[in-house]
Amino acid sequence: MKNFALTGLGGYIAPRHLQAIKDTNNNLIATCDPNDSVGIIDRYFPNAAFFTQFERFDRHLEMLRRRTDGNAVEYLSICSPNFLHDAHIRLALRVGADAICEKPLVLNPWNLDNLEKLEEEFGKKVHTILQLRVHDSLIQLKNNLQINKNKKKQIELTYITSRGLWYNYSWKGDIQKSGGVATNIGVHFFDMLIWLFGKPIYSELYLSEPNKMSGFIELENAEVSWYLSLEAADLPASVKESGKPTYRLITIDGEEIQFSDGFTDLHTKVYENILNGSNEFGIQQVRPSIELVYQIRNAKIIEKPYKGKLHKNLIKK
Repeated sequence: MKNFALTGLGGYIAPRHLQAIKDTNNNLIATCDPNDSVGIIDRYFPNAAFFTQFERFDRHLEMLRRRTDGNAVEYLSICSPNFLHDAHIRLALRVGADAICEKPLVLNPWNLDNLEKLEEEFGKKVHTILQLRVHDSLIQLKNNLQINKNKKKQIELTYITSRGLWYNYSWKGDIQKSGGVATNIGVHFFDMLIWLFGKPIYSELYLSEPNKMSGFIELENAEVSWYLSLEAADLPASVKESGKPTYRLITIDGEEIQFSDGFTDLHTKVYENILNGSNEFGIQQVRPSIELVYQIRNAKIIEKPYKGKLHKNLIKK
């Protein structure tokens, strides 16, 4: 049984990490969140220490590291806001723990260089949650893909996940803290496409607004037209009628990829791989997607595409 700590206990994604720690028969001994509405912990680890001040949490982990009773933290799960990931990863390494961090691992590519140096200095690892890479349907797709080096696949990515007014008043609506739409919700899919079709070669940006973005990416073996939105008005009529808040569509050469199901235990699968030593989702694996979303975030809008093509959702508007 391994000892875990966790930051960002009050966040949306924390329950998946709590479940993964529990499913893998490990123990959560300390948690931290500036907000105290964290009663969900009672379902999992009611005896875990809880801190609202990060400095006290830091001190507690350091105290556990120096004790000789076997209660030192071995893994720190990081579910905190994106702009804090880098600092919380550094805390993990400094107290002798591996870091297990949600996406995006960091906001800026140069932070990855520093983390690699700290991995070597402290002899610990940085892991990230690339859960789509362990989705059975996507693994099968990768194994079955017929790549023609002379003809790139044509990909269309549409992801609309409606969010209420609260979103733009939270850290997620602050591009300096979240990285914006492409980083906060797009990085999952961009990483998946890079995993399937190779590293980015070129990109164009056609639309950049607080709640929606669109562009084009050329990968080694594919050309991708993408559209991301947080607005309910962008949902197809059939989705609105069903009452569902999210619409996800990825097509390859016009054929839709089906992977709507099978999401319930993906975090647990990643945790199992980390704990048995087979996890490959480290800094080098995540670097291409971090560099891509950084480039998108800082790109200038191209009004008339000169290499890519407009996403059909953008054309309609």
